[in-house]
Amino acid sequence: MLEKSSKNILEKELQSLPQKPGVYQYFDQNGKLLYVGKAKNLKNRVRSYFTFRPKLCVNNKNSLRIQKMIEEAVHLEFITTNSEADALILENSFIKQLHPKYNILLRDDKTYPYIYVDFNEDYPRFQSTRKLIKKTKIRYFGPFFKGAKELLNALYLYYPLKQKANCKSPCIFYQIHRCLAPCNNEISQKEYKKILDSAITALLNPNILIKNLEKQMFNLAKNENYEEAAKIRDQIATIKDLEIKIQIDIAKLEDFEIFAIAFKDSMLSTIRFVVQNGKIISVNSKTTLLKNALSFEKNEIYKQLILENFNTDTPLIANTIYIYEEFDDKELLEEILSKRYGKKISIKIPKIGEKRKICNLAFENALLNIEKEQKNSNFKIQKEIQEYFELENFPNHIEIFDNSHLQGVANVGVMVVYKFGIWDKNSYRKFHLEYKNDYEQMREVLTRRALDFQNNTPPDLWLIDGGKALLELAKDIVLSSGANIDILAISKEKIDAKAHRAKGGAKDKIHSFKGEFSLSMDDKKLQFLQKLRDEAHRFAINFHQKTKKKQDLQSSKLIKSGLSAGAIHKLLAYYGNFESIYEANFDEICNLVGKTMANKLKDIK
Repeated sequence: MLEKSSKNILEKELQSLPQKPGVYQYFDQNGKLLYVGKAKNLKNRVRSYFTFRPKLCVNNKNSLRIQKMIEEAVHLEFITTNSEADALILENSFIKQLHPKYNILLRDDKTYPYIYVDFNEDYPRFQSTRKLIKKTKIRYFGPFFKGAKELLNALYLYYPLKQKANCKSPCIFYQIHRCLAPCNNEISQKEYKKILDSAITALLNPNILIKNLEKQMFNLAKNENYEEAAKIRDQIATIKDLEIKIQIDIAKLEDFEIFAIAFKDSMLSTIRFVVQNGKIISVNSKTTLLKNALSFEKNEIYKQLILENFNTDTPLIANTIYIYEEFDDKELLEEILSKRYGKKISIKIPKIGEKRKICNLAFENALLNIEKEQKNSNFKIQKEIQEYFELENFPNHIEIFDNSHLQGVANVGVMVVYKFGIWDKNSYRKFHLEYKNDYEQMREVLTRRALDFQNNTPPDLWLIDGGKALLELAKDIVLSSGANIDILAISKEKIDAKAHRAKGGAKDKIHSFKGEFSLSMDDKKLQFLQKLRDEAHRFAINFHQKTKKKQDLQSSKLIKSGLSAGAIHKLLAYYGNFESIYEANFDEICNLVGKTMANKLKDIK
């Protein structure tokens, strides 16, 4: 039963609900967002969570997960929309941006490359893009979740296509017989089209490319060019990974997509097959540990999965999507996608035939991915960390923060990212900082990251290089953002009042909101967190050294122009970087270092 105080608040808020479509949000007593949902009729949907006689209680017809959420909820907010479809889009946006405690978040923020051919050109060529190109007569292939670069390289190696986008005369590629010089009309458009068609066939049938690559690899090895042979070997392995080995013959040269999800032992696996001309050309899968078995909600997962893979910037390859099983909002998603792309999009559940077999195959692969993930050693450590520190989220996506400076000079901060068991170096971030002390520097870094949650989904866990004060600081920033992020801090042990850092040999303390933990030096959990912290420290030191070197070069330039080292230090301490010094007001500089130095700086500008 709901507590009396929360019951009174919720009863009043339930009375104000309109009979309109929209999004509703439940919050706990600390103002933390618990759950986001969408409704065709807000009043009917939200009231369905409760029973009202004889007292306001949680409706036991809800799932156990929703019952648990309602027990924690003390406050309700809603936003009306023009339609249920608009509500679903807004709901998905909130889940991605805020990661509410009781919503499932499928973490895949990447945009994947497509290979395309622009038939507006007289001599079309293969190119790569991650976004929709707003032109007619464009044919897309993909998306390719890996191997796009290798495919392009192989196509241009074996087919004498136009190698350069802008070429006005025969070049080196013509001389080595890799191009037939269409720039000089050495080949007709008709003959060129035959070569392009053969290349497209190879793109859709990578085995053709693999055979050619294998011949080249053996020739290179035979001539003892082992380094180049190894590169070709790796290229072959990447292209082979694109294929799913199946014994299913799709008679029609159709384009469609397949989605399936599997759930086992609190693990969720999603999979997507991209089929073009009757061939599975690309496969993408993700495995996520949910908080518990209560978190599994098929409808939520399919909604997110399909909306994220068919966003407004994504080229549309196929008008038909096949799914492994039925889910509630299928028709609503069809409406959204059809409106988004300006053509009829169908989402179907095949019952028999080849499509059913491929859907079953996708489901079987999703189950296999769960088994593979459960054998992953990092998965075990992350699960131990979640349980030991009582984290709400499984730490699949971790962001680690550190700062570096030298007596207030070259102040920098960094964020490194550990995602799905590997370092996601494309997501690393560097920050030039204004403030001089560690506390304000960390506030600046964390605030700038939190302001970017709308564009880059928040992680499961923040790991801060620091102690209790920085832990509390991070908590305040997360609460103000509304996001659901766990936080840990790791502080170096003190020896003679100095911080001591030693990989694998330091008695670092771990701070959480459950208390302070001193783990043994051989504890795998401590070593894992130290590994994360040390990578952030390495990245911060490297960035600091490069920044300081650049600043020293700029200081040298100013010294040679007559500014004293003291004046430069004072200006840098005040403005933070050289760019701001050059842009500063003359009178302000006079007040800081005097008119003589200000005039010298003015001459440099």
